[in-house]
Amino acid sequence: MQKRQVPLARDILYRLYERRLRRGLTPENLPRHVAMIIDGNRRWARQLGLESAAHGHRAGAAKMREFLRWCDDLGISVVTLYLLSSDNLTNRPSEELAELTKIIAKLAEELSRQRTWRVQQVGTKKGLPEPLIAALCDAETRTAGKTGMHINLAVGYGGRTEITDAMRSIVAAHLENGHTLADLAETLTPELIGQHLYTGGQPDPDLVIRTSGEQRISDFMLWQSAHSEFYFVEALGPDLRQVDFLRALRDFAKRHRRFGS
Repeated sequence: MQKRQVPLARDILYRLYERRLRRGLTPENLPRHVAMIIDGNRRWARQLGLESAAHGHRAGAAKMREFLRWCDDLGISVVTLYLLSSDNLTNRPSEELAELTKIIAKLAEELSRQRTWRVQQVGTKKGLPEPLIAALCDAETRTAGKTGMHINLAVGYGGRTEITDAMRSIVAAHLENGHTLADLAETLTPELIGQHLYTGGQPDPDLVIRTSGEQRISDFMLWQSAHSEFYFVEALGPDLRQVDFLRALRDFAKRHRRFGS
């Protein structure tokens, strides 16, 4: 009986703590756009002695569904999930990659049927398997008219590639309109580059969170995160708790944002 009471008491304390954290948050001090680098899925599976990394990736995907509900309930407008980098397409074992792309495809399909969320892939389709491409396209089409929280799925994503693609798009459009490269040099601005990124038209992330204790950005939203606040959580991806997220938001609310100054 005593053993059952200890977890129950801990759960009650966590809920009380979560309520206290929530009371300190207001719409004015919340980020509009939260970007999440979900990390530690493979370590989580390995620590539990599970037979493959796929168990960790599935647990991580389940946690991201939960995370999105936390964001939506707080009124956050845009969330970006870093699920598969362009580097992962070449540096992960083929068997693990095959399982991971299936998990992401299922996640995209499920998210496209929840609430009033709008789902968009940010990244390149080059190198992605056809079933994953189809799932991402279907999710975008199914949610195109929705006006709820905007969810970016960063799949096949690389920040340097994104900037390169943006520049190529700008040059191509400029030449197509009959202008010269000399003209382009006069008109090229950070704002113009921003419009041609995968996230063109969206606000830049105010807050970037990374799980697993690693403190690096891994080629994620290099341009957009120039003035973002960063928060690193020790918990592995599948172990992320709502209280961890609320602490990140509390920390964000206390910061004085300098925007490069």
